[in-house]
Formats: sequence, C-alpha cells, structure tokens
Amino acid sequence: MAQERRRYPRTAIELQVEYDRLNSFFADYARNICQGGTFVETDEPLDVGTEATFVLSAPGLDEPLSLRGRVVWNSGDSNPPPPEARGETSPGMGVRFVYDTDQERQAVEEAVGRLMRDNLGELLFVKLMGRGAQR
Repeated sequence: MAQERRRYPRTAIELQVEYDRLNSFFADYARNICQGGTFVETDEPLDVGTEATFVLSAPGLDEPLSLRGRVVWNSGDSNPPPPEARGETSPGMGVRFVYDTDQERQAVEEAVGRLMRDNLGELLFVKLMGRGAQR
C-alpha cells in the first residue's frame, strides 16, 4: 500500500474558484481542499510554477476566501504528477497555498479548517484531523 505523502488531510468539496490568467478571467471548481492547497478542475490549467490569487466561494462562507497559490502540478505537464496528485483523474491543477507571514498562514489554515468542518460535520472533521482539531 502506498504511503500517504500529504502534509495535511484533504476533504472532497466543491467550491467555485475564480482567478486571472493573462488578463482573462476564469471560473472553475475546486474538487478538494486541505489547509495546504487545493485541486482546481479545469481544461486549461496554469503552467507549473505560476502564482495567482484564487478566490474561493462556497455556501457557509461569510465572504469569498482570497488565497495566493502556486501551481505545483497540472494535468497537461508531460512529467508524471507528484504523489499528492494520486487519484485525480479530472483535468486540472494542484495548487499549493503561499503565505508571506506565519499570521497569514494561520488565518488561512483556520478559515480552511472551518470550511472543512462545515462540509464534513464535527465528528468526521475531528476524526480526519485528529484530536487537535477540537475547538
């Protein structure tokens, strides 16, 4: 059995994602999220290494969540996707969130944690995240 290489537990979720690419506006969907990144389903993924601001919208969010991220893999890349992409069969891109400060990282991780908790329910969230998730 392959060892799980993700740093953060991930949950399936559908979020609308908006971002700019070469002065063009795109609206796609995130299919899963964790406190470190997301997978954006799209037929036109950004190039690996591209940084962009991704705006995530979902029911339960008071306002859209604006996150800076870097594309770490995409389905159009000729190289095999990294281990954390395992199981993704849809075209798209893996995005790792980027932070300028520890405070920014903590705020984003808390916001994504609340989103995951709302999506999963308290019991499953705590089971997925471990005892430290109880607040």
